Amino acid sequence: RAGVLLGHAVTSQPRMKLSPLAHIDKAHDDGVWAVCWSVDPETGEGVLLTGSVDEGVRTWRSTDDGLEMTHSYIGHTLGVVSLAASADGCLVASSALDSHVRVWNARTHETRVVIATPPGENWHLGFIPDSTQGGGGSSLLAVAAGAAKAVKVYDVSEGDSCGAEKITLKLPDAGTSSGFSSGSDVTGCFAMALAVSNDGSRLVCGAADGVVAVFDVGTGKFLHKLEGHNQCVRDVTFSPDGKTVFTACDDGHVHVYDAHNRSLLESLSGHEGWVLGVSASRDGNALATCGADAKVKLWDIRERRCAQTSSSQKEAVWGVAFGGTSDVLATVSDDKSVATFQYVA
Repeated sequence: RAGVLLGHAVTSQPRMKLSPLAHIDKAHDDGVWAVCWSVDPETGEGVLLTGSVDEGVRTWRSTDDGLEMTHSYIGHTLGVVSLAASADGCLVASSALDSHVRVWNARTHETRVVIATPPGENWHLGFIPDSTQGGGGSSLLAVAAGAAKAVKVYDVSEGDSCGAEKITLKLPDAGTSSGFSSGSDVTGCFAMALAVSNDGSRLVCGAADGVVAVFDVGTGKFLHKLEGHNQCVRDVTFSPDGKTVFTACDDGHVHVYDAHNRSLLESLSGHEGWVLGVSASRDGNALATCGADAKVKLWDIRERRCAQTSSSQKEAVWGVAFGGTSDVLATVSDDKSVATFQYVA
């Protein structure tokens, strides 16, 4: 049976911490709902991307004075709900409430493709690394397809097939032992969130009914469910080695799963309300979460305890993201702000 870790701030000196780096109060003109890190394909330096209800996607670079906006992607006509970047930094993708997914060339800022979906069928995004491209390139984009109750994978390579749907990964039902309903084509629930393992072999999707489903990317086969939630799963992520899955849920818990043996290792509690985002540090030792309670929590995975709680933002914190090439955590909030912290192990 998994233990429950109470998420109160510890009074003893933590072994890991977050030190404030930058805080931009009005980073956007409305609430900021999406965040991710990319790399500059020329310099290899980290690039921060944020997406907002103001319909914009902005890129930022770190400076001695904090953060400096370097570009603004436009084209969406409603709020941006998710962002993703290919591992080599060459492609940036955004998903918005206008039922469009937009993919840009990060070098030229030109639009690669615009994918129009039925209403409510584009939520979280994730690039699938191409094992044939040594630099971390990607020609496939996974989309949590919301009302379609599935994950749809699109071709985003250059060429005539760009924007074409390649495969559909159907979500399982919450209440069946096999995962799928008998005699019905309607399965699963609203597909909210997804993550792809760093090696591109596994994909995990979280749904509004609490289902967390793991798929084999190469075959498109549903492997198994991760049990424990019965409310909306807002965000999911893999550990850097792909062995662990972390989930953020409306039930106020963050679950830690063995991705292969499908066992619940730990249930972390401490947020007062919905947990909206989750991100793992690149050393695999820390987890950052954020919630509707306007708090960001840093968890020590080895000791399974809350190491620190930050309340630097005034409204719901919708996203957290550790840098893939640095130990910097970025957080975005409904109060229009973007903040960064130095993670110290």
